[in-house]
Amino acid sequence: MDHAIDSRRRRLMLSSAFAATGLGPLSTAAFAQAAKAKPLPKYAEWKYIDSLIVHSSNTIETRRAAFGSSVVVPTDILFVRNNIPPPEESIAYDPDAWEITVQGVGKPGKMTVGQLKRLGVETVAMVLQCSGNGRGFFAHKASGTQWTVGAAGCVLWSGVPLAAVVKAMGGVAGGMQFVTGSGGERIPDGIDRRQVAVERSVPLKAMETALLAWELNGEPLPLAHGGPLRLVIPGYYGVNNVKYLSRLSFTEKETDANIQSSGYRIRDIGKKGAPGQPTMWEMNVKSWINHPAGDGPMLPGMVQINGVAFAGVNAVRRVEVSTDGGKTWTDARFIGPDLGRYAWRQFVLPVQLRTGSHVLVSRATDAAGNVQPAERTENERGYGHNGWRDHAVKLTVA
Repeated sequence: MDHAIDSRRRRLMLSSAFAATGLGPLSTAAFAQAAKAKPLPKYAEWKYIDSLIVHSSNTIETRRAAFGSSVVVPTDILFVRNNIPPPEESIAYDPDAWEITVQGVGKPGKMTVGQLKRLGVETVAMVLQCSGNGRGFFAHKASGTQWTVGAAGCVLWSGVPLAAVVKAMGGVAGGMQFVTGSGGERIPDGIDRRQVAVERSVPLKAMETALLAWELNGEPLPLAHGGPLRLVIPGYYGVNNVKYLSRLSFTEKETDANIQSSGYRIRDIGKKGAPGQPTMWEMNVKSWINHPAGDGPMLPGMVQINGVAFAGVNAVRRVEVSTDGGKTWTDARFIGPDLGRYAWRQFVLPVQLRTGSHVLVSRATDAAGNVQPAERTENERGYGHNGWRDHAVKLTVA
């Protein structure tokens, strides 16, 4: 794909679409912001910067107003989160030659992506979300990127089911309790690998739905999103979906890498991370409104309030919307195709907005009966924020 041509085309299409809604200008405001923004890093320079917030070379957020209403988020506006710099671009030149080591099975060994492609293929729609999405709303200014809503996106992954790989390699060895994925980023000489390596363990049950993915949204998996090969675990936070997968191990215990043993742990403010604390595995029920995005004043009249809702490993059953900050609620309607329990559902509620100030919020309920809470759960690193109050859109209608 010629990403430069595609980016220009998307800019024209989005400008026209937003002008037609009367929501105004992603066209003017967002483009002006983009002009002052940090540049995209080289490995992601093909992305559509007007729809993004570049926090750093390793953290790029989708603007709230840039999310569409067609379920799947285009790759060129999908957020990026790297814990350490990605490997050299050359690893993606011949993706079928990329090799992984598989351990903790009956017949341990190595396989190339080309060999994995012979074992089977499936596609799953799922929400990819950073554990810190919503961190920017925490009052104590938790360390890390100050994400708001844009460190998430619903995408399509294609690859071989992990269960098929395990079957071909003799099954899981006895006594194993975890699936441990290890990233292929280069660790500089002289640095303890455990301190920086991206290596995550998840419960063995995740094997039944996991993929080893080489394709994203119908195209070869780009380096920015973990190509040539990524471990994909539907319903789990993004950190567990290990990029540049170089080793897959079935283990009796969780890895002792810092990113697992002390990182991505829910703990009280001021406390250090430790193995006994809850870890960022399955995502919680969550929703927010994308349009209108509150970027500027609006004219009174009919407005189509729409947004997204998801619930990790559970399907979303219901979404309610309030225009008065949560005092009263009305059921919204789901729109678009239902791509399965791991994908998000788009919702819409048409309302007449009169002159004045309005606070728009949404509240989701999943198939297990879990209801999105009003408030965030306070924690040191600002993880797992699904409180609806902070995610409000404040509007002035004049």
